[in-house]
Amino acid sequence: MIKVLVLGDIMGKIGRKALAKKLPLLRKKYNPDLVVVNCENAAHGSGVSLKTFNEIINAGADFCTSGNHIWDKYEQFAEILKNKKLKDKIIRPANYKKVAKRKIGEGYKILIVKKQKVAIINLMGRVFMKKEEEFLNPPLKVLNKILKELKTKKVSNILIDMHAEATSEKQALGWYTDGRVSLVWGTHTHVPTADVKILPKKTGYITDLGFIGAKESVLGESIDGAIESQIKEKGIKHNPPEKGIALVQGIYAEIDKGKTTKIKQILEEVEVA
Repeated sequence: MIKVLVLGDIMGKIGRKALAKKLPLLRKKYNPDLVVVNCENAAHGSGVSLKTFNEIINAGADFCTSGNHIWDKYEQFAEILKNKKLKDKIIRPANYKKVAKRKIGEGYKILIVKKQKVAIINLMGRVFMKKEEEFLNPPLKVLNKILKELKTKKVSNILIDMHAEATSEKQALGWYTDGRVSLVWGTHTHVPTADVKILPKKTGYITDLGFIGAKESVLGESIDGAIESQIKEKGIKHNPPEKGIALVQGIYAEIDKGKTTKIKQILEEVEVA
């Protein structure tokens, strides 16, 4: 059996500090064999830098998935991929076309956990993602190709982070992969959904993990800034709060022979000074 702890999108400094403070306690409580977090908002809400990525790994995370904001700091992402100690600890969505500043990184990795192969796949949804849609291939078609590759490599423990706006797109992926993968979770919306479950063919599932960031915020952004952007009808400037109560959200799952046997939602809070 493999025990997996998966936590939502880390949002800015408060998210990184909350992870560093709470993850050791979660490790003690659940004793996971693998800890996965999403890092695409780690650097002040926009992308991830070499410095912030090191903070995440030093806090106790084993691996990071990402999403559309991973490209916001393209050069920093490239620096992480050049680092021998870090390059195999991060992926970007697999269905990005290798065009413009979206050419680097890998869409999935195979890790060895308790002497077993574990594949982690990152996908990007296309619904309601107008700025990114032209750069994306259909996620299910790309996934089918990856699953064929994993079958030849005899990988039965398969985890998927579906980074998407639309709940329907995430749920469709869950049902599409039921019995074909071990665990599917959604990220991106920063709001945890109340549908954590094991699907009929033993794939663990949740539509969205939630996030790690400020409780008194709008998806991790400052409340005033979010309101102003709507009143003035302009894009929001990333300005996440840096202290206060932080939410730490995600799931804990147990996987046996490629099937999820237990899954539990995690909804925690922690004070960050």
